[in-house]
Amino acid sequence: MLACAAAALAALYAAVSAYWGAGGTALLDTIGGTLEREARAHNAGLLAVVWMTVALKLTAGGIGLLATARPEWLSPRRCRVVRGAAWLTTAILTLYGGTLTSAGLLVQAGIIHASARADHRALRWHAFLWDPWFLIWGLLLAAALTLTRSRPPDRRGTLAFSTIQDSVDPRL
Repeated sequence: MLACAAAALAALYAAVSAYWGAGGTALLDTIGGTLEREARAHNAGLLAVVWMTVALKLTAGGIGLLATARPEWLSPRRCRVVRGAAWLTTAILTLYGGTLTSAGLLVQAGIIHASARADHRALRWHAFLWDPWFLIWGLLLAAALTLTRSRPPDRRGTLAFSTIQDSVDPRL
């Protein structure tokens, strides 16, 4: 369930990027600065980067689902590689989202002062939506990976435990 929620956030974020990559302009002013200007100018280099981020977001969402589902067709070795990639994704999302959200909230609280030329509308959107979105996605994925980790083998099935248990008199 948590992995599905994380994948849904990935897909929604990818959809927003794809909308902008396809030329959409709604909410473009919420990212601000050079990115907004270059997107409005249909800069080919920026559009290529936007489409790469769409692919990365969808890939990250898929990796999270694959890592937590552990399908039978995925060998144990490949499963470890996929889970490692999912944990790396989690670290990147959580650090990136956490750092930028914290900084954005500090700006909004007036603890850190934005430059006089800063786009305060874009800063608010980053502090309260775009950056926390990465953080929440990372935290959901971390929770999903934690809840689906391999459990250590049950020690009661080992020979040593069985031998000790069998040697205890049940009448005691």
